[in-house]
Amino acid sequence: MINIENVTCRFSKRTILENISLEIQNHLCILGANGSGKSTLAKAITSLIPFVGSISIEGEKSEELSLKKRAKLLSYIPAKLEIYDTFMSVEEFVLLGRFAHKKSFFDYSKSDKTIANESIKLLKIEHLKKHAISSLSSGEQQLVLIAQALTQQSKIIIFDEPTANLDPHNSKIIAEHIKGLKEYHQVILITHDLHLASYLDVPVVFIKEKKTHYFKEGFFDDENLQKLYGVKFKEMSVSYD
Repeated sequence: MINIENVTCRFSKRTILENISLEIQNHLCILGANGSGKSTLAKAITSLIPFVGSISIEGEKSEELSLKKRAKLLSYIPAKLEIYDTFMSVEEFVLLGRFAHKKSFFDYSKSDKTIANESIKLLKIEHLKKHAISSLSSGEQQLVLIAQALTQQSKIIIFDEPTANLDPHNSKIIAEHIKGLKEYHQVILITHDLHLASYLDVPVVFIKEKKTHYFKEGFFDDENLQKLYGVKFKEMSVSYD
């Protein structure tokens, strides 16, 4: 569970989020217009950016968590893979997910490597194991990011625009994997894709004018969507089947 109390985020004197209070007990989808603060909220939760206020994860203050403890609780998957070692293989990159679990100054154990390989197999990317990360397509890279998060074995996985750069075929593959993860992890999805959000079938938080608006149900009603986005919507039909 994540508890957010009176959190404010500012950049260059500009306030992005102001006095946000939110309790995330289970799966959640975070929606909002461009620049509304969706990714800002996710990065505050993961302590990637500074904030004013209080964020607790599983009952512990986020700022008091060690890096390894935080990694065991949270995985953050960005919209795009950024890597500085262009020659790193898929296998090596996925194995990095075990860093929080391995003993300091020791190599990765046989168990670590087994867990990494099981994640690779689950995502059906065994054929890419020896390929350089930089040689992969956007869809393949997104699968590798998910494989690393699974290898990390954190309780909570945060996806930040996972289908933003993907074609419909790869979007469908990623959507199915994300939905399947709900069985074993707490999933938090940030997206612009209303079809993906509806398919995930979880409560929604909509960010507007620096504030959060929580919807346990009824978010995808045409009237509600029109009110929140300021444009007309026709009845949504969603299918990843």
